[in-house]
Amino acid sequence: MKEGGGRKQGAASPCAACKLLRRRCAQDCVFAPYFPADEPQKFANVHKVFGASNVNKMLQDLPMHQRGDAVSSMVYEANARVRDPVYGCVGAISSLQQQIDVLQTQLARAQAEVAHLRVRQNRCFSNHGLRPTSPTHSGFPSSKTLDSHAKPIFDIDMVDQASYGGSMWS
Repeated sequence: MKEGGGRKQGAASPCAACKLLRRRCAQDCVFAPYFPADEPQKFANVHKVFGASNVNKMLQDLPMHQRGDAVSSMVYEANARVRDPVYGCVGAISSLQQQIDVLQTQLARAQAEVAHLRVRQNRCFSNHGLRPTSPTHSGFPSSKTLDSHAKPIFDIDMVDQASYGGSMWS
């Protein structure tokens, strides 16, 4: 975004704000650097939510170097309000927070399941007289058997899964 003070010399079309407000776009138009003519919906949403007069006052009260960020914030909030008139940005934040909560719960379940499987793995190794760190058995899951008479090392029975509460993937 251009943050200069006003319009370029010889610019033919008015900014999106002046076009929407049906007024002549002055050389020192406060809206022109932030609402270019090729993005009319940007100003339309901001105008609908905040009003042109309020946006003008906010921009006039800010130092030049902060205006671009202020416009970005207003555009974001205005677009959120257009999508969700009641909650706006707060609705989006709330939705994202709920997603975080669900994902944290899934992560905790997955970590518990991994810990459970590690305990079972260690138990299987100790029952067979091996250590998980031995060169032939590095602790990675395997369906191979230690010998032809033994049961698979990681033969997970469904009873354990059911008592645990099931897999997180179901």
